[in-house]
Amino acid sequence: METTHTNEPTRYSAEDLAEFEAVILTKLNKARQDLSHLKSSISRDVYGEEGRSNVSTFDDGADALEKEELNQLAARTQRFIADLERALFRIKNGTYGICIDTGKLIPKARLLAVPHTQQSIEAKMGRK
Repeated sequence: METTHTNEPTRYSAEDLAEFEAVILTKLNKARQDLSHLKSSISRDVYGEEGRSNVSTFDDGADALEKEELNQLAARTQRFIADLERALFRIKNGTYGICIDTGKLIPKARLLAVPHTQQSIEAKMGRK
């Protein structure tokens, strides 16, 4: 970690950044797989064309609700992927791990748990 004259760290070391990058890439790959599975589930026709005439209105409603829930989950997963990709960009441009509210280094434990975060817990809770 780079430090200032007050010995407070201002940047993570290359080794730390490599560790964060590995965590992010693992989460990114998993999220992309999840999104692919969700998209496949959304587009799948469960009943086929022949079975459609025998399906009740209740089943149609349940299918519509399930499809809506899958769409919401897919949208959330797409946002998560975008957040992880932006975190990788911050690693490359040297701003990763710095709280956007306080300018201080976000604790490593928080970044390992939520690698796409841009806020320390204190800033997120409003106790800057």
